[in-house]
Parts: sequence; C-alpha cells; structure tokens
Amino acid sequence: MADLPMGETVRVSAARRHSYLIVLVVLPPAVLVAAVAAAWGRAVGPLDVALAAALYTVNIFGISVGYHRLLTHRSFRCPRPVRVAFALAGGLALQGPVTLWAAEHRRHHKYSDRPGDPHSPWAYGDTGLALLRGLLHAQAGWFYSARRRSSREHWVPDLLADPDIRRVDAAYPATAAASFLLPAAAGGLLSWSWAGFWTALFWAGLVRYAIVHHVTWSVNSVAHCFGDRAFPARDRSSNVRWVALLTFGEGWHNWHHVEPTSARHGVLKGQADPSAALIRLLERLGWAHDVRWPSQSRIDAQASRHRASAPAGRHGSPRPP
Repeated sequence: MADLPMGETVRVSAARRHSYLIVLVVLPPAVLVAAVAAAWGRAVGPLDVALAAALYTVNIFGISVGYHRLLTHRSFRCPRPVRVAFALAGGLALQGPVTLWAAEHRRHHKYSDRPGDPHSPWAYGDTGLALLRGLLHAQAGWFYSARRRSSREHWVPDLLADPDIRRVDAAYPATAAASFLLPAAAGGLLSWSWAGFWTALFWAGLVRYAIVHHVTWSVNSVAHCFGDRAFPARDRSSNVRWVALLTFGEGWHNWHHVEPTSARHGVLKGQADPSAALIRLLERLGWAHDVRWPSQSRIDAQASRHRASAPAGRHGSPRPP
C-alpha cells in the first residue's frame, strides 16, 4: 500500500485479517462449489428460489441505494425511518458495518486506480498474470492482503455523528445473524418442516450471501478493467452490462466516477438503472428529497469531452488515465 497521509488508515490485526480470509475470501466460493454439488441432478425447490430472490433483491438495493448512493455519496436525503431501513438492508448483505463500507469506498474514489486505492485491479500491472492477480485482489483478495483499512474517523465523520447509524453499526452482529436466520425461519414455517428450514438456510442464506458478495464485488474488479467508457473519468471505471443487470445499475460505473454524487448511474440510452428508479419512486412518494439527478446538458458536455480527448477509433474503450 502506498504511504497515505496520517490518519487515513488504521492497522488491521492478523486475527482480523485471517477472519476476513475465512469469511470473505474462502467461504463464498466454497459455498458456491457446494451449491453446484447439491443441485447436480436435482432441482432446487421453488420456495428456496423465491426466498433467495427476495433476499437478493433486498441486499442489492441495500448496498446500491442504501450503503452506496444514500450513505456514502449522499445522492439524496430521506426521512429517518427510510434511512435506517436502507442501512439495515445493506447490513443484511454481510459486507460489513456501513461506516467501514463507506470509509473504504470514499478512499477508493480519492485514489481510484492509483496507489492508495484499496481494491484496484491494476495494483500489480497491466497484462498477463499481473492483471489476473489484480482482478483476484479487487474481487476479494484485498480483504486479507490489506494490512491497513480505512479510518472511519477520517473518512466518515458525518456517519459517526449520526446516532441512528451508530446504533445500526452496533447491531451489525445481530443483523448478520438475521441474514441467515430469517430466510431459514421463513422456509421452515412456510413448508412446516425442518427440511424446509435447512434447505432455505443453505440456498437463501449461504448461497445467496455468496452470490451477492461476488456480484457486487465485480464492480470493483470487472467494471474497472473491461467494458466501455463514454465519459472522461480520471481512472479506468467502465460500463459492463451484465454487471449493471445483476447489481441493479451499479455496473454503469463510468458515469459514477465522473459524478459520484449522481443518484443515477445509467445515464445513456439503454442503460437501465433499477436503483435510480427506486429512488425516483421514493421521491414521488415523498420519502426522498434533494435528489441529485444529473442534467442532460451535463451528460452531453461530458460525453463531448470524452469524444474529443479519446484516440481515433477508441471512443468507447477503457484506457489508462
């Protein structure tokens, strides 16, 4: 890691790093391998699929709208109950307390794809095995390899000053347990069987958790390495359609790095952004206000800048800053 200004990071103990290795690096792919083995030659029950889909939807909106656009970038404001609900929904995705998530993400934006970025896929080089190593680092490896994590006191003093967010942070262990127990309990009660409890725990709990992690982390890795660019970001953020589909709009990453506070990431024709649509719905219901919608003139101006600066024939391709 690059030498960063004093106070931006804090040291992580070896014990915590090893817990990250088990819970965040090793367990999700192990669960996915187990899921393939469990499903091989037999169908997954519709109740388990429905519960997994419901929790997946809550998790992705919790991360994309709650942790990311609302609490990290302050793209809109909302009443206290809505703010707390989004913070809890993000916590159910099991990506850590919101203050730590937001601190890491704000640091990522300051140093994006440069020394100091906690999870750039370009950390080890641009080609071959170095790039493969970088992709694995950006996807999950950085949780274990990082000797220092972002200081919450430095990066998110606004969130630490919010009593509701502090309570949500304090409740994170209970939220994490609920992420597994709620679908398991629902499966058991709806099927009225212990078998339903255990299969829901596996599919709607463990497998859903593993899929949510790697889908959202693909924004860090894939959407900083592949895809197309329509705007002049100073990093390698790009647009990847399948990532955007699975993350409800987060994969339209290029515009996000041009205008981080924008409530809408998919700003071009054909770029569906369900997270922005949810914010729009909340706004119409009176549950969101001061929404930072991008103006068409700003979008057009940034696109023109990119076309003017890009080498001939490469207007849409990722390139180094």
